[in-house]
Amino acid sequence: MALPYFSASIPFRRMFIVFGCLCAMLVPNFALMRSASAQSGATRKPDTPTNGDKPNQKLPDEGQSGKPAGQSGVPGTQTDNRPQGTPRRRPPLKPTQEDTNGEVITVETNVVNLDIVVNDKKTGKIYTDLKPANFTIIEDGVKQEVTNFSTSDGAITLVMILEYSRVIGPLVFEVLEPAAQFVDRFVQPKDYVSVVPFDIRPKVLNDFSNDPAELRSSIVLLYRNRPAFSESNLFDTLKFVIKGGKLDGEEYTGLEEVQGRRAILLIALGVDTFSKINYDQTRKIVEGAGVPVYSIGIGNLFYKRFDGQIAPEQSMTLLQAFNTLRTFSKSSGGEYFPVTFPGEIPTTLRSISALMRNQYSLGYSPTNTRKEGKRRKVEVLVDINGDGQPDNKSLELRYRPSYVEPGGKDGKKK
Repeated sequence: MALPYFSASIPFRRMFIVFGCLCAMLVPNFALMRSASAQSGATRKPDTPTNGDKPNQKLPDEGQSGKPAGQSGVPGTQTDNRPQGTPRRRPPLKPTQEDTNGEVITVETNVVNLDIVVNDKKTGKIYTDLKPANFTIIEDGVKQEVTNFSTSDGAITLVMILEYSRVIGPLVFEVLEPAAQFVDRFVQPKDYVSVVPFDIRPKVLNDFSNDPAELRSSIVLLYRNRPAFSESNLFDTLKFVIKGGKLDGEEYTGLEEVQGRRAILLIALGVDTFSKINYDQTRKIVEGAGVPVYSIGIGNLFYKRFDGQIAPEQSMTLLQAFNTLRTFSKSSGGEYFPVTFPGEIPTTLRSISALMRNQYSLGYSPTNTRKEGKRRKVEVLVDINGDGQPDNKSLELRYRPSYVEPGGKDGKKK
């Protein structure tokens, strides 16, 4: 079920009136975030807008043509901030072939892929030296044979999804600060990273890149501007990032078609205002993709300070928003991190980076060939010491615990 329309209700308007009157209480928090930004090299929007004090009607990278600034729209061309001679890297895609009409199609496989992180509950130690024999996969109570196994080489194809809407008001800095620090401190040269902010729709600020200057420029663009729309269509954005699609005349490949280690870093409040798809549909897409979603939830400081001063239904909306992020992360094999203070950001990002880069990738072909669009439960047992007994009680495992099989009412793959 979609969450309530956050910005249109009268109680919510009262909420923001209260918030405006109490914004002074948040100034020290934003000051700390501004200081941290200065240390990381990010530049914020000046107090006096340069566009006549009028909000942008589009996300800040859009020019008259609707294409991202610094991009010609021709594959292989250089961007304004990409060093001359630096080739544009593309993530490896799944195998494709042409059909009888000459159209390129993706080769479908019957393999279910699981990305698994194994760590000790007490010490937090992440196990990085396990072998296929240490893992047992059970689907709907039936043991499965592991056909594919690989350990992490550290390289990640990552989409950073950033909420950039008037729905979050001044909390936009709680979105941009973790993004700036992640780009500066945790992105490695072998990674592929794309920055996708969203309001009424997603916008690709940069295609997959390993150029720090290009990634930093995308974040700086958001710092120097301000949100334009009072819509925050999170569900549609997740679908676009995972499934791909056409945007501004360009066709984008979804993460589910990318080979290798993939992940989504989602920094948002968690409220969806007007998406075309609903919560349940989005959850199925997230589960089925096999792409871990690592969520950083914003708004915790606001909720803790002002919970008693806002309408109960709006308090419930915020709690539902936090739970949405938690559910998407857990069901995809990722993790949810609610951040309250700026000082928590480095530790949170360090944890996310460690989880992303220390996954085991396991694949199996289900013995059940049913294709009716039903949900299947997946359980992973891990035997650390090789004694034939699972050690799950002393371990914390992160993987997607279920998925929806292909098929359904329309007979198509979901």
